[in-house]
Amino acid sequence: MSDAPEPRLMISALEHYAYCPRQCALIHVEQSYQENVYTLRGNRDHDRVDEPETELRDDVRVERALPLYSEALGLTGRADVVEFDDGTPYPIEYKHGEQRRHEPGRIQLCAQALCLEEMMDGEVPAGALYHTGAHRRQEVVFTKELRTDTRDVIDAVRAQLRDQHVPSPVNDDRCPPCSLQTVCMPETVDTPERQRHETDRLFAAED
Repeated sequence: MSDAPEPRLMISALEHYAYCPRQCALIHVEQSYQENVYTLRGNRDHDRVDEPETELRDDVRVERALPLYSEALGLTGRADVVEFDDGTPYPIEYKHGEQRRHEPGRIQLCAQALCLEEMMDGEVPAGALYHTGAHRRQEVVFTKELRTDTRDVIDAVRAQLRDQHVPSPVNDDRCPPCSLQTVCMPETVDTPERQRHETDRLFAAED
């Protein structure tokens, strides 16, 4: 049995898993990814924070595209923006669209906070999701419950990658905005019966 450490997880994988475990597997196990109008808009909204930059604004240091890591949790990634007010980090994650409760984004943001706590050796009590459509921040407090949920997702993603497991499609309201519909085929193989039908059809013997 190998004692080699497991590879670090991308923080973005946590958001993918929290949104849909199958989406996470398609991207991080099968290495499948496609763009659609939603991802392109999201990329456009991230343009301003994709280049590392330091700014001083009213005695608050603002870092953009800040690299993050956690040795303890095996994470790596990048924060869109981190504000440092009196030395306390305040991570901000940009999200496309109007303001709404964004559970996968909360998991992603909390993972960034856990990384910052290890890197800075101090507490990170809160951060924010910045909704580009509304031009407003939605503050996220890193409660004990959110931290536990985030660690659970970390464990789930690590197990998924270790086992190379790709869950079955769900075919629900998460699917229409997903860029992986043509890869996932949720309407075609969302039940075991349909999966067997499609498999039989693909591998049917010719007369």
